[in-house]
Amino acid sequence: MRVWPGRPYPLGATWDGGGVNFSLFSEHATSVELCLYDSPDAKQESHRVRLPERTDLAWHGYLPDIYPGQLYGYRVHGPYEPEQGHRFNPHKIVLDPYAKAIGRYLCWGDEMFGYRVGDDGEDLSMDDRDNAAIAPLAAVIDTAFTWGDDSPPAIPRHKMVIYETHVKGFSQLHPDISEKIRGTYLGLGSEAAIAHFRRLGVNAVELMPVHHRVDDRHLVEMGLNNFWGYNTLAFFAPDTRYANPGAGPESVNEFKWMVHSLHAAGIEVILDVVYNHTAEGSQMGPTLSLRGIDNASYYRLVHDQPRYYMDYTGCGNTLNMQHPRVLQLIMDSLRYWVLEMHVDGFRFDLASALARELHEVDKLGAFFDIIHQDPVMSQVKLIAEPWDLGEGGYQVGNFPVGWNEWNGKYRDTIRSYWRGDSGTVSEFATRLCGSSDLYESSNRRPYASVNFVTAHDGFSLQDLVSYNDKHNEANGEENRDGDSHNQSWNCGAEGPTDDPEILQLRERQKRNFMATLFLSQGIPMLRGGDELSHTQQGNNNAYCQDNELSWLHWDLDEQQQRFLDFVGRVVELKRSEPVLHRPKFFQGRPIRGTDLKDIHWLEPSGDEMSDEGWDAGFVRSLGVRLNGNAIQETDEQGRTLVGNTLLLLFNADADEIAFTLPSLDVGECWVLEFDTFTDPPEVPQSSSEASYLLQGRSVAVFRLVSCEAETEAEPDDR
Repeated sequence: MRVWPGRPYPLGATWDGGGVNFSLFSEHATSVELCLYDSPDAKQESHRVRLPERTDLAWHGYLPDIYPGQLYGYRVHGPYEPEQGHRFNPHKIVLDPYAKAIGRYLCWGDEMFGYRVGDDGEDLSMDDRDNAAIAPLAAVIDTAFTWGDDSPPAIPRHKMVIYETHVKGFSQLHPDISEKIRGTYLGLGSEAAIAHFRRLGVNAVELMPVHHRVDDRHLVEMGLNNFWGYNTLAFFAPDTRYANPGAGPESVNEFKWMVHSLHAAGIEVILDVVYNHTAEGSQMGPTLSLRGIDNASYYRLVHDQPRYYMDYTGCGNTLNMQHPRVLQLIMDSLRYWVLEMHVDGFRFDLASALARELHEVDKLGAFFDIIHQDPVMSQVKLIAEPWDLGEGGYQVGNFPVGWNEWNGKYRDTIRSYWRGDSGTVSEFATRLCGSSDLYESSNRRPYASVNFVTAHDGFSLQDLVSYNDKHNEANGEENRDGDSHNQSWNCGAEGPTDDPEILQLRERQKRNFMATLFLSQGIPMLRGGDELSHTQQGNNNAYCQDNELSWLHWDLDEQQQRFLDFVGRVVELKRSEPVLHRPKFFQGRPIRGTDLKDIHWLEPSGDEMSDEGWDAGFVRSLGVRLNGNAIQETDEQGRTLVGNTLLLLFNADADEIAFTLPSLDVGECWVLEFDTFTDPPEVPQSSSEASYLLQGRSVAVFRLVSCEAETEAEPDDR
């Protein structure tokens, strides 16, 4: 087969209409062979071609008359010296790190390991069995796609409402989505899916990992798989399991169609990405890609024992962010998903691991420097999961300007407050207002905080109020996996119950959590399925449950439907009231010559919250007046932010309390928007009463209006 020298860049397989250029980085390899396959069922490669050139540590060659759809892998020659950090094994086909599509899945067998499994020397021996029949293969693609007038929605960050979901789990059981496309990219971009997003009012979907992943061998042997997908193998290839069966390279176009469809509806697409580790695991893991291409370059190895890996992720390895070619791999991947696949941003799993220059987390590390100066990446949404499992890895509030963060302190505080813990009211107020203690001193804004009560990792909202203990037996680890502590209150009996009082209390706590989430400053993130009262039956680590435990159920009873309506209602309030999505922090002082403060904290007596009140451990009730008419700010388009003045009342105590409402000027009155104590929450009603009976464990929201205007607008409600 003819092979020409080709080019060292771009890395990967690039079709130019007449042939394909192949390029692979390996600093320590002695030679590289390109292996071509005729079909996914082939037991052996049909051609083996030695790449003829090496330029700047990239091995490359150009093959004319090769077309999109061609399957390929590599055999990389070099030393097998684990104690020196080298694990080359040319008996193993390895996957191109720049693979744009997957043409064949991995099939597990001992041949997938570079060492002899079960050997007394563990990983020091070299396995000489060929894995050509079961190794994963890449596929050459044609990048052409008709995007038409597609453009990013470019939603201002302070106006974002994020919906975290799983491509398959969202639509697998949806009755209004064609069975043919349920559980796929096409299903997520369908009219029925978009109708749900619009009904909720979300304007960004955050997709759990769609990079091609590996199902862990121990899961496969138990009849399970890595449903969540946090076991990445290919950073450029969309997971073909979310494409139509047999789609192969066509999965790329199906992903693009999904993005195009969501963009047309004004919805951004954010990818949950896992660049901190790969599916190859520890030194006892398989040789699938990077390990067999250049282990010493791609991975963080223990300095004086390079046989072993630095593991800041709990997954066996950590990518080597100190190596420029590893940084290039990640940046090329990120830019590819923005420029070629049109996504709008990323949520970085265990992002602290990416910031480790030596051992400690460094927020001025090379990765962040590269991101900030990059003309593409500096303009998209960047969300950090600001922790990893290493020492000093919890970095909430410490990421640079321009980054948003999953705010774990918000989650913990909101749960603690509604559990009724003493001494939480002060921090609750701080979290409600955007966590200025974490972000303001570094010139960041309230929208740096991505607020959430629940996420994919942990209990669903329904289970949060229904279980004290995890029930992960279905995962096959004797309930040892997953967080052991539920930071909430199970509202009565553990698990399912028919007790009407307990059920009412659980529903009220769900409404309290959702109301608090969407009344808070910052970016709210809704865990997909919480609006549907989805339960995982107490499983708080359903990463391997690709079944009806994880798939969303759409056949709602009357109570579940009422809760769905309530969630849509509070999302609409969040989006429609500027005072609930301010781009700047509250200051708590008069605004520009007026007598109005932008925010007033109130004790149940109606007086302004005193220092003693903030410090009192027994206080569980508070109010806050947000003065919409005191706002003198403009948005990104130069428009003045105007809106209503809102009064928010919170009571985490079990007992009711008479809350004295703030005094009003003549002609003003309060309109009750909702009270979470009632199901469904009461319809809006106006009141000029001096106090309001705030029931135990409830939230009430009032809007300030002109009584005359209210009388004219709603004569039947008076």
